[in-house]
Amino acid sequence: MVNLIINTLTILLTIAYVAIVLYFRYGWQRLPYFIKVGKEPSTRVSVLIAARNEEEKLGATIQDILAQNYPKHLFELIIVDDHSTDCTAEIISSYADQGVRLIKLNEDRALNSYKKKAITEAIKISEGDFLVATDADCRMGTEWLSTIIECYETKGYKMISSPVVFYEEKSRFEEMQTLEFLYLIGLGASTIGNKMPSTCNGANLAYEKKVFWEVKGFQGIDDLASGDDELLLHKVASKYPDSIGFCKSTDALVYTHAKPSVYEFMQQRKRWASKSTKYKNKSIVLLGVSLWLFNVLILVNFILGFFNPAYFTIAAGSLSAKLLVEIAFLIPMCRFAKRGNLIWYHPLVTILHIFYLVIIGILGNSGKYSWKGRMVR
Repeated sequence: MVNLIINTLTILLTIAYVAIVLYFRYGWQRLPYFIKVGKEPSTRVSVLIAARNEEEKLGATIQDILAQNYPKHLFELIIVDDHSTDCTAEIISSYADQGVRLIKLNEDRALNSYKKKAITEAIKISEGDFLVATDADCRMGTEWLSTIIECYETKGYKMISSPVVFYEEKSRFEEMQTLEFLYLIGLGASTIGNKMPSTCNGANLAYEKKVFWEVKGFQGIDDLASGDDELLLHKVASKYPDSIGFCKSTDALVYTHAKPSVYEFMQQRKRWASKSTKYKNKSIVLLGVSLWLFNVLILVNFILGFFNPAYFTIAAGSLSAKLLVEIAFLIPMCRFAKRGNLIWYHPLVTILHIFYLVIIGILGNSGKYSWKGRMVR
């Protein structure tokens, strides 16, 4: 009886997984490429960054933003120093004569999400009608801001998610992260394409200031270290379900770095997974649980194969289906990012992803973890 249940559930979840990923691919294909025509912008923009101990990379990020091909009188850069213990604040201050505004967090009590606090404080003093958030270690081309704003002015979205990719990898481990991250970015984009927004990345997220206050900002989700992106997306999507867009343009890309060690990678992913139980849209929670269970069953069937070789066949069938359908999804993503060479990592990434996803699914929703030198939950 137990064998029948395992076999039936494995088959059903394998079919479901293939159908879901093909639906994701359909959602990506539905998104039209946004081609900027050079329309003269009129939107006043505030670019927001929360920074903590980013002295190594922050200067380059600031220079990239100041070099944007966007009217200087229509945008400002606000950076919040989140209790840095290095020279982050001094670096920000050195750009004051170029209009860069510095806020220093000075909390007298411990918070679980300093980043949400930092973003909120920046929004309070912002002068822009449209807010564009990125991270302190990101790089972008000169057309980044103008592309996102033209998309906003042309399409009338309330919130726009834009692509993020890893670059300057220093190891095969980092290159594999880039491929896996492309899958995640594609997943978020595809759900927007399918009119079911579920995920985005705070390193390249834009929204109207009035909408931020309409949904009461991070109220109700401020008890988690993560969620300044996805959980805010869900709040906005619940109020404006047809006004969430994805700027499918390479000019809108933001570049950042993969994690150099397995430990840092796992801490990052535990932080991302920690917000999953806070999703108010239970269909997204159900989807996440189903995908996690699918990977668990591949492992279960593989282990049972040592006792009954027939289970090896079942595990191999599920793994093969997972590999093939993910390749079908990843090929257009790699083409978009001009990283087609990474697809050769996918067989290994697929296998490692099973173990990683099962572990993160457990650890991400239990206990605390280290992030930016703090223990959070």
